[in-house]
Amino acid sequence: MKILVTGVAGFIGYHLTVSLLERGDQVVGIDNLNDYYDPNLKQLRLDEIAKHQKFKNFKFIKADIVNNEIIKKLFTDYKFDVVVNLAAQAGVRYSLENPHAYVDSNIVGFINILEGCRNSNVEHLVYGSSSSVYGMNVKQPFSTNDFVDHPISLYAATKKSNELMAHAYSHLYNIPTTGLRFFTVYGPYGRPDMAYYKFTKAILNDEKIDVYNNGNMKRDFTYIDDIVEGVIRVIDSKPMPQANSHNSIMTPYKIYNIGNNNSVKLEDFITAIEKACNKKAKKNSLPMQPGDVVETFADIDELQKDFGFKPSTSIETGINRFVDWYLDKGENL
Repeated sequence: MKILVTGVAGFIGYHLTVSLLERGDQVVGIDNLNDYYDPNLKQLRLDEIAKHQKFKNFKFIKADIVNNEIIKKLFTDYKFDVVVNLAAQAGVRYSLENPHAYVDSNIVGFINILEGCRNSNVEHLVYGSSSSVYGMNVKQPFSTNDFVDHPISLYAATKKSNELMAHAYSHLYNIPTTGLRFFTVYGPYGRPDMAYYKFTKAILNDEKIDVYNNGNMKRDFTYIDDIVEGVIRVIDSKPMPQANSHNSIMTPYKIYNIGNNNSVKLEDFITAIEKACNKKAKKNSLPMQPGDVVETFADIDELQKDFGFKPSTSIETGINRFVDWYLDKGENL
């Protein structure tokens, strides 16, 4: 297949692209290489793709999905079978400081992708959503059948908006779309703004780590290989027109949670990092941050039912792999 991956130099985009190339797909990847975090890490990911034995099936284009003219030309020139939209302004806390970046990338950029799919008869659009859409929902685990109408960050609001926009395009233009609510993704080549990356760096450098809400938080940490496996299974199975539990509209539209189906205490996560680093953490307790949630926990029954797939990488295994990578390559960034 000929697949467009937006955000190709990002964490998930990079790992997905490597897996798609390994199985023989043609991949066009775009990324604006912005400086939300160290662009050197983004370049390192692209350099790793360039070393791949099937690199001839990959083309990188430096571009921003916000630029509609570039996106229109991209879809016209390449005639993609599938589009995987992973380009987005990430981060809950940063959305409090720079809201316009989220509207530009996550709303304006996404409508450009939807229009490109509509005008070039793309067979399937897969796009990244987030567990953040569940906000302060108290029912656990989070199910895709739950109402998600009360976001507590602009980031979450933009991700919910993506799901609504995709549904409208699926309904109006019969474009199969699948949204994936990712739960706290971690692993090698991960984002430096994420807690596990910050914790590992600080522990190894004998610096204090900031622990919010006195560590009384739980997350459904999901290893990157499990995320990629889930995305690829979804790519290969576009949704058929179907009604849902809330209405009878027959639309080729689907939402899945991709999480480990295991809510882990932050303190236990820190312990796993301490063991992998063979050093104890020095902790700085801080209050809960605006826009943050106490717990995330993914109900993945739909994912298992439709694909027979369940993420299975343990926290210990995943953290050990990340720390090994960090000591080998990440430490020098």
